[in-house]
Amino acid sequence: MDKKVGRSNTDRHEDLRELLQKFEEIGELKTVQGADWNLEMAALAELVCAKDPGRAPAILFENIKDYPGNFRVLSAAANSFKRLALVMGFSEPDCEMDFVRCYRNRMREEFQLIPPIESNTGPILENIDRDEDVDLYKFPIPFIHEHDGGRYMGTDDLVIMKDPDTGWINVGTYRMMVHDKNTAGIWMSPGKHGRLIHEKYFKEGKPCPILISCGHDPLLFLAGNSEVDFEVSEFDYAGGHRGFPFEVIPSEVHGLPIPSHSEIVLEGELRNDLLMEEGPFGEFMGYYASPASDEPTIKVQRVYHRDDPILTMAIPSRPPSNFTFARSATKSAMIWDEIEKAGLPGVRGIWCHEAGAGRLFNVVSIKQMYPGHSKQAGMLTANCHSGNYSGRWVIVVDEDIDPTNMFDVIWALSTRCDPSDDIDIIRRAWSTPLDTMIEEAPYYNNRGIVDACRPWGRIDNFPRVAESSPELKEKVMAKWPEFF
Repeated sequence: MDKKVGRSNTDRHEDLRELLQKFEEIGELKTVQGADWNLEMAALAELVCAKDPGRAPAILFENIKDYPGNFRVLSAAANSFKRLALVMGFSEPDCEMDFVRCYRNRMREEFQLIPPIESNTGPILENIDRDEDVDLYKFPIPFIHEHDGGRYMGTDDLVIMKDPDTGWINVGTYRMMVHDKNTAGIWMSPGKHGRLIHEKYFKEGKPCPILISCGHDPLLFLAGNSEVDFEVSEFDYAGGHRGFPFEVIPSEVHGLPIPSHSEIVLEGELRNDLLMEEGPFGEFMGYYASPASDEPTIKVQRVYHRDDPILTMAIPSRPPSNFTFARSATKSAMIWDEIEKAGLPGVRGIWCHEAGAGRLFNVVSIKQMYPGHSKQAGMLTANCHSGNYSGRWVIVVDEDIDPTNMFDVIWALSTRCDPSDDIDIIRRAWSTPLDTMIEEAPYYNNRGIVDACRPWGRIDNFPRVAESSPELKEKVMAKWPEFF
């Protein structure tokens, strides 16, 4: 199969293992020996990520305490400039906004959905545990946060389900806690596609067939935790970014599509007639915002895994987390694409800040073109599909403001915004039980839209910015390059 595709694509990878080789070649992979699955792995990964967000290496844990040396765990697969560019098939960007523009340009100019192709073989079939032989604890499942309710095998995971009415294959990322050797609990936020699907089965008094991939190509993880359109399969979306189709294998019990190059895949039934306490779990907003609750359980009937399997691990926590850079970059591009398609002109950049967990603090930069343009930009950014779920703040700034630079953004807020006139509130918007400001259902939240642009009508006579001209800066940088 030809993997050189698309004008923005480089030579594309086949699977996670091929990516790890590439990461190692560019100095972006560190191997750690002998870490404990109980808190140590997650704490080390958290510290490394926080030290240098967007540039910290991926970590591959080997010889994990109590487990065979060849059973491994991977943290932060795509969570840096270089690695995310490799995963997406872009040249290495110089800054955050370069990556966002590459992604947005692909969506606007060359992107096409590419459905998976079915196969009857693949590395995932190297080992199959069936029925009574299933033992989830054979894998080095991490205990991630000190106050979690259990060990979470599903964090950087793919939950694969089929809509019983339409046949739509949905792939989402939802947390999964292990209860015992063949039972796990899963938590899904209200309104998420996976929850809408399993509620259809439950309404008919049936269990929901389910697959959970727990180690895979990070492209699939990026698609699984993004707001892909309703009834569009994340397999098709990820295949479009990859430039050639993923291969899938029908599962033994339910015929659901198993990614043939995944590392570990569980198959079973999600049951509403057997509820067990799930959680608490430290979540992406950086808090334990929802208590433990009785949730549906998965009875695992099959475990498929490769030789020397790699479990992928996300660590939701106080930002930055080991996946928030990748989320921020891709979500920024998806919002940009959506608001332009809705008719908004003049967009110069968007950034969903990691400090807002990649969702809660989004900045859009525009070149103002008409009265009300900045208000339109703010409202569209807050209400488009990719920007709507659990948002909190949208800040609209002029084109001279770098939306990734908080000095720039706070300066604009401080000097171009009149709080009494330039802040609007959207009430009763879509949120989540994980929202720290919501105490009970229904899970609505309120959010602020802040116009931090120069007031329309005063753009030409607004006070001049006190800084060197771009031409003078370039001249000085060329004369004394050692400083830059």
